Order: sequence, then structure tokens, then C-alpha cells
Amino acid sequence: MRIQIIGHSGSGKSTLAKEIANEFSLPILYLDTVKYYGDFKERSKDEQVQIVSSFLNEHQDWVIDGSYLSLCKERFSLCDVIIYLNYNRFYCYRMCKKRIKSGKRRESFPCPDRLDKEFKQWILFKGRTRKRKKQLMDTFNHANGKHYYFKNRRKLEKSREELFHFIKGLNRYEKE
Repeated sequence: MRIQIIGHSGSGKSTLAKEIANEFSLPILYLDTVKYYGDFKERSKDEQVQIVSSFLNEHQDWVIDGSYLSLCKERFSLCDVIIYLNYNRFYCYRMCKKRIKSGKRRESFPCPDRLDKEFKQWILFKGRTRKRKKQLMDTFNHANGKHYYFKNRRKLEKSREELFHFIKGLNRYEKE
């Protein structure tokens, strides 16, 4: 049960990852916690690679939340399921805004949430350039495992039962 979830900021990657991890008792790695610590301090690339590599080596089954396409690319060849949440930029912006207004700290993000100009630019434009969208789609298309692609929340909800049923079928321990 190796599940990789990619998508845009605010699409619900962390929420879905947590639901899957809880449902199937899987360890979870949030890549935002690998990249950032404290108040938007970034770990070195070597340190990020070390954290992800250690996680992959220590766990046979896992859920990884986050794109960071250049970080430990082997996770895409190891996954049994890859999920791409490719939601509309305005939906993602609304979800980020709602999340930040709630004031809740997230276990999936080690920094205080803020919707500053830079993050707004990322959600609406910089994170959605043609080049970036192509990279996400290419990574999704070339990853191992069963592919699930969702253009909106409604489609995910409609397919949730099928998705969870497929994941349950991956459980190596139930087959023995």
C-alpha cells in the first residue's frame, strides 16, 4: 500500500492523505514538513532527500502527500496508487483562504498559515504555469500503480468508495 498524492495547494491533498492513512493504518509523510520548519525556514535539499529516503526505507507501506517533483523521484516508481487532485485555481484559492481564516494549525504544515501576496501568486498563477502543469501531468502519467485523476471535489467524492476499495485490495496482510 504505497500511495502518492499530488496536486495544487488548497486541493485537499493533506486531508485525503490523512483519511487514507487513518482508514488503513498507514504511516504518512507530508512533504511540506520535509521542506519547511519553524517560520518558513527551508531545509537544505540534502536534508530533504535524507528525510524522504529514510521514510521510504523505514516503511514498506505509506502515504506521501505533496508534489515536490524533484524530491526523491523514486517514490513515483514505488507507488501502488497515484492520485492527482487537479482542481480549479479559484476553488483552491477559496479553500486556502477558508483554511487560513479558521486559524487551525495543521500537522501537515509546520509554519503558521498565511495568505500573503507571494502565496496568492503561487496558488493562482506561479503554481499553474504551462511548464508546471506539464511536469505534474508527466509525473502522474509515468508513475507506477493505479492512476486516479480528479478535476474537482465532486468527482473525488463520487469515486471515493471505488478508490478506498482498490486501496483495501492492496493490503498485503489481508491476503495472507
